[in-house]
Amino acid sequence: MPDSLPVDHVDEIVEQWARQRPHVDVSGMAIIGRIARLEKLIRPRLDAVFSQHGLESWEFDVLATLLRNGEPHQLTPGQLLDSMMITSGAMTNRIDRLEQRGFVRRTKSPTDGRQILVTLTKKGQRVADAALLDHAENERAIVGTLTPEQHDQLVGLLRDLHHDLTKQRGA
Repeated sequence: MPDSLPVDHVDEIVEQWARQRPHVDVSGMAIIGRIARLEKLIRPRLDAVFSQHGLESWEFDVLATLLRNGEPHQLTPGQLLDSMMITSGAMTNRIDRLEQRGFVRRTKSPTDGRQILVTLTKKGQRVADAALLDHAENERAIVGTLTPEQHDQLVGLLRDLHHDLTKQRGA
């Protein structure tokens, strides 16, 4: 570990394991431990922005998924499910709750009467658009200490890791 970098709690844990179990390679903890700790630091900051818009993070996720898919801001529950990595029961519950709040509506597909479409309402679009602006600004602030080069490097490394883990899961 270079002397110029500050030591953090994860470094201390890795060093403790190196002393106590030198035959065990715990180098993965240097990455996974930091990712886990970052999530604990980032999640409250994200949730605070969603809360300002009267949303929970899962609500924003569903609304943003519909919004970013463009006009007519409409997907099937299965398409939403694929983009969110949750169970179908959880998706049904989420759609129900968003429909009760007037953010989405369910309709039958005009081309296949057996298929249901979930459509973002004007109210849902207004809420999602407003939350998106603050959310994007918040995320930029969170990573704002990184130089553009560091940002690009980290994006690439995380993309590679995500791709490899996704490929392993599918194998």
